[in-house]
Amino acid sequence: MKFFVDTADLDEIKELQQTGLIDGVTTNPSLVAQSGRNFIELIGEICEIIDGPVSAEVAATDYETMLKEGRKLAAIAKNIAVKVPLTPDGLRVCKALSDDGIMVNVTLCFSAAQALLAAKAGATFISPFVGRLDDLSQDGLALIEDIVEIYENYPNITTEVLVASIRSPNHIIESAKMGAHVATIPPKVIRQLYRHPLTDKGLADFVADWQKTGQSILDAA
Repeated sequence: MKFFVDTADLDEIKELQQTGLIDGVTTNPSLVAQSGRNFIELIGEICEIIDGPVSAEVAATDYETMLKEGRKLAAIAKNIAVKVPLTPDGLRVCKALSDDGIMVNVTLCFSAAQALLAAKAGATFISPFVGRLDDLSQDGLALIEDIVEIYENYPNITTEVLVASIRSPNHIIESAKMGAHVATIPPKVIRQLYRHPLTDKGLADFVADWQKTGQSILDAA
């Protein structure tokens, strides 16, 4: 499973990129607004840090303007994935851009039927929102399972399932078990993946036992 970090915070992106565990970045208008930065400049800087796909979302909702915005965003860098909403006009834009070899991330997916349409439109990524479905007492992970199963039935579908609106490590683990291709994860949840109380306890025990030896690996002959 590929890990994308879901943020527009440059400091967070730089820090996580240094781990070697991040494969891409997703942004959205809300995250960009939180940054307070110029949108085009910010996306360009992110693309300089990250080699993998960087999702940048259009702001318009009509076909003509979305298409123009999508082409402008795609011109920022080769690793831009233009993010469009799962609407009739959004899917038209997806088809037009994907036909030109531009990566497209179709976002705000809440049903398997929508995911099938996005695949037919040539989407590079489909972004089902598991957390937002869970908020409505619906099973977000069941949607991931349905989409993966449908896509696997058709070898000609190359669209990758990008699990979005992740709220906990469990969303990631369960999605990975189902075969989802990508998880886009808030920085705080990425850091939660490291943690386990037995890891902390075991390390503390090892450090204490090593200190008792009075040795130093670096000073050893």
